[in-house]
Amino acid sequence: MFPAENLRDWRGENVVDPEGDKIGELEAVYVDTVNDEPAFATVRVGIIGRHRLVFVPLAGATVSPKAVRVRYDKKLVGNAPGIGVDGELAASDEPSVFAHYGLPYDSGFSGARRLARR
Repeated sequence: MFPAENLRDWRGENVVDPEGDKIGELEAVYVDTVNDEPAFATVRVGIIGRHRLVFVPLAGATVSPKAVRVRYDKKLVGNAPGIGVDGELAASDEPSVFAHYGLPYDSGFSGARRLARR
């Protein structure tokens, strides 16, 4: 996987699914607090005036000249748990983000949050 600081440089670029269909624009990167590696990104989806940020795993993501390609279908990502564009993911909502993609969830050290925005 690529370093988080490099992935943050992709903020505002398109996020596409395996077929190349645009999902939305990369908003932020969330790292796993256990290993400090990029784990999820938020993607801005919706229409003007009705945007929200949805979460998508970064495992297996690749970059091309103008897009980040994720391993998940546009419809699955579009239906993912999300937050408002000015919102913040609550620690209690983290398990649902992982569950949406069928990923195992364990809290961070001593029950701390698992995801941190970078």
